[in-house]
Amino acid sequence: MLFDRFTARRPPGWLLAALGVPLLLVVALLVGRALTATAPPPAPTVAAPPTSPTASPRPSPMESVPPAAPAPADLPVVTYDPAPRGFPADPAPADTTPLGEGLRPDRNVAAYDAPGGRPLAFLAPTISGVRLTVPIVERRAGWTAVLLPSANRTVGWLPSGGWTTVALRDQIVVERRTHRLTWNRDGRAVRSWPVSLGMSGQLTPLGRTFVLGRTPPPQDVYGGVDIFALGAIPDDPDAVPTGLRGAHIGLHSWYNDDTLGENVTNGCIRLTRSAQRQLLAELEPGTGLVVVDRLP
Repeated sequence: MLFDRFTARRPPGWLLAALGVPLLLVVALLVGRALTATAPPPAPTVAAPPTSPTASPRPSPMESVPPAAPAPADLPVVTYDPAPRGFPADPAPADTTPLGEGLRPDRNVAAYDAPGGRPLAFLAPTISGVRLTVPIVERRAGWTAVLLPSANRTVGWLPSGGWTTVALRDQIVVERRTHRLTWNRDGRAVRSWPVSLGMSGQLTPLGRTFVLGRTPPPQDVYGGVDIFALGAIPDDPDAVPTGLRGAHIGLHSWYNDDTLGENVTNGCIRLTRSAQRQLLAELEPGTGLVVVDRLP
C-alpha cells in the first residue's frame, strides 16, 4: 500500500511526534488470498563481506565557496506532498555505498539547485510533525547535498548554517529481481528477508531514498505492526488509485505472507511481521534505503 500521511509514535531510542491522520487502504490486491495463521519462518542470518560506509566527502580547503543567493520568504516549503520541481537528479541513484551522515534542519533552510544556484524551496525542521533527517550524499566547498523528501532520485544543495548532522549506522538494500531486502549496519549485512514489491505499472521506484517516519497501522491487514513511510513517492502518480494520489512509498508488513516474492503492491515494500518489528526497533529516521534491480 501507499501512505497518504503518517502519524508518529515514540519508539525506543528516538522520539517522533504524534499526528493522527487517516491512511488510505487498497485491499483489492488480496482478493482470493487466504488468511494463514502459520508464523513466518525465522529469517536467515546473512554472512557477507563487510563494506565500509564512507564519510561524506569533504571539500578541499583551497576551493572557493559559491555565495548563497538570498532566499525569498515566499519560497514553498517541502512537505508530505510532492516536492517542487527543478532540483537536480541524484548523481548516483544506484550507489549502494552506505550513507553514514544525516542532516537535520534546525530552522527553515533554503535548498538550492546547485552550489551558488537558485533557491527553490525550504526544508523545515519537521514534516507532518516528525523531525526531519535527510541523508547527506555529497559535499562541495561550503555546500552540502542531501536526498530530498517527497521526491525520487533528487537532491537539494544547502549552504552552511541552520542545520546539524547526525551519524547514520544503518542501511536497507532492496533487490527487485530477487525480491530480497537486506539490512546492513556499519557496512555489514545483519539480516535478509524476502519481500513483495510493486506490481506492473506501479513498480517500486529504483534509487536511493530514506526512512522518513513511522505510523501506526490503519487497518488489521497490516498485522498490527507499525509502518515506515519513506521519502520516495510513486514514479507514475497517475498509475496509482485515485485515493492514493500524493502518497508515499511505505515499508510494512501484512496479515499473511502469501505474496512474499511477488509483485502485488502499489509500489510499497512488504515483508514479514517479525522482520518489520525488528527494523522498527533498530532503524532511525534518515536511514538510507536503496532499491536496485539486482546487486552485482
